[in-house]
Amino acid sequence: MAAAGLACAVAKPAKFASAKEIDVSKHDACNLAPFHLATWQTDDMGMVAEQKVNKFLNPMAVAWPNMNFLNPDELVQGHIIMNDSKQASRPSATSKGCVRANACKEIWWDPSEVRAAVVTCGGLCPGLNSIIREVTNTLWHQYDVRHIYGIQAGYNGLSNPEKHKPIQLSPDKVRDIHMKGGSILKAGRGGFNPEQICDRLERLGINMVFTVGGDGTQHASHLLYEEAKRRNLDISIVGLPKSIDNDILFFDKTFGFDSAVSTAADIMRNGWVEATSCDKGVGIVKLMGRDAGFVAMHAALASTIVDLVMIPEVNVKLEDVIEHIDSTLARKNFMLIAIAEGAGQEFVATGEKDATGHTKYGDIGTFLRDEINAHLKKSGGRSFYIDPSYIIRSCPIRPNDHIYCSRLARDAVHCAMRGYTGVCVGPIHNIIVIMPSELIASGKRRVKLTSSAWQSCVQSCNMPLSLTGL
Repeated sequence: MAAAGLACAVAKPAKFASAKEIDVSKHDACNLAPFHLATWQTDDMGMVAEQKVNKFLNPMAVAWPNMNFLNPDELVQGHIIMNDSKQASRPSATSKGCVRANACKEIWWDPSEVRAAVVTCGGLCPGLNSIIREVTNTLWHQYDVRHIYGIQAGYNGLSNPEKHKPIQLSPDKVRDIHMKGGSILKAGRGGFNPEQICDRLERLGINMVFTVGGDGTQHASHLLYEEAKRRNLDISIVGLPKSIDNDILFFDKTFGFDSAVSTAADIMRNGWVEATSCDKGVGIVKLMGRDAGFVAMHAALASTIVDLVMIPEVNVKLEDVIEHIDSTLARKNFMLIAIAEGAGQEFVATGEKDATGHTKYGDIGTFLRDEINAHLKKSGGRSFYIDPSYIIRSCPIRPNDHIYCSRLARDAVHCAMRGYTGVCVGPIHNIIVIMPSELIASGKRRVKLTSSAWQSCVQSCNMPLSLTGL
């Protein structure tokens, strides 16, 4: 495939976004295409090194002669609904598609020369160990790569290697790590310095990096790509986006989200038991979700025992909340509330920033608990406040999530071996595709209030219109 074809395979895929922070339709189509090393590696004449594209035979073609390899020209269309009445009002819905991230018969890298590194950044998330395990196994078993390193403590392990030494990874080392939560590499925040990290990668001879983290990690990954490009380093940088909040742009969902929702739904049932075990009991469960309410919404849908869901996307009035509590208690003598941590900031906003520059959110959970308790004193009811906090992100991964993580990690390796760099992989219409890290990190996905999911949640909870944002 010619380099130009690789550079312009994807046009404006803005239709996948539901975020207000980004207007993708203003971007040039070629800038939205996944980056390939062939588009900026040049020879002595300053010519693009097109002759290097797909130079090596994939080892799997020898091991499995009948394997059905991907056609590198395959694209996944973003808009799949025919006769959509809304399409005319969405000019960005004319995307040509996104490049698929699967194994091709010919690859960019000579597997014998690959030295790969995996780094997990930010907070914990179910599935980190599954990702590490499958990246290692795919490199080792399918591409015969023997130099695989686990970078400890996030980007700190590359900017401060004396304190955080890399771990040599192998199938034996990662065999059972998916059986527990967390990350064997100790996820960490901060420590990002693209110049220092590129220096370190050059010294170690690493030419393939897998960055596992949220939008901040993928933004840093893009800056690392830019620094590598400036130095003309032959290195593939591929991101695997993670977010408990499921707020990554464009992709169907993030890994670990289903496991978090499953755990959250179990906790909702605990809150229901407490609320139903006394007269006029109100259970309040605060769940993760700084800027997006996907966890709270899906936990309510999964449990179908919730009476009110409060999410960051909907501003409410306290008197409307109290009125709904009164009417629900009058109807069935108990109530269960699911609240995302970023909801109700109009009541508790601090205006402060944390060490990473993120807004410090006030504690809406305790605020709502105290307000409800003060109100219930008049009627003799009581509330039960549950804050599972980190429990839902440190839990072991659930089976379906593990299958998804394994698939995502395998396709990330295939993507890197094909020579893509400065990109992320994730599912669109349940097919893993390749998209630029810069685009993935350019905004946040949020609950769309006109979506069938939110409307189903509203109906399931029997919420009044004043609390729905509709």
